[in-house]
Amino acid sequence: MTATDPALTALSQGWCALSLLHGKIEAHIERRLEAEHGLSVREFSLLDVLSRQHNGPGGHLQMKQVADAVVLSQSATTRLVSRLEDRGLLTRYLCDTDRRGIYTDVTEAGLTLLAQARPTNDTALREALDEAARNPELAPLVRAVEELNVPVG
Repeated sequence: MTATDPALTALSQGWCALSLLHGKIEAHIERRLEAEHGLSVREFSLLDVLSRQHNGPGGHLQMKQVADAVVLSQSATTRLVSRLEDRGLLTRYLCDTDRRGIYTDVTEAGLTLLAQARPTNDTALREALDEAARNPELAPLVRAVEELNVPVG
């Protein structure tokens, strides 16, 4: 394959379309979450991921798992956790069985804010997908997202 190979060009265009769709969705959700709840998309995602933890074996995520879930580096995730902890939305504590492990839990205030922000996130996502579906280049990607059957939790 060469750089001018039609297969590579099509692949590149597909990737650009996917990147465009992601950017449009994220920007729309970000504006709504910031305006209505003072949360960024990453902050919402972090609260959402951490709210799904539970006590018991395998119930808490290590910081690397959290970083992977919110698609950030470990250092960026640590800074994000610190900001939300400063706002009283998260707490951190040492793991009982491994003193090197640090767990992060959502506080009641964090759970309340998450519950208030979730409908905003869902509505903004639907709006962004509906708008993107009107673009012929993005419509197939929107359909693919809508048809995914990813289990929640």
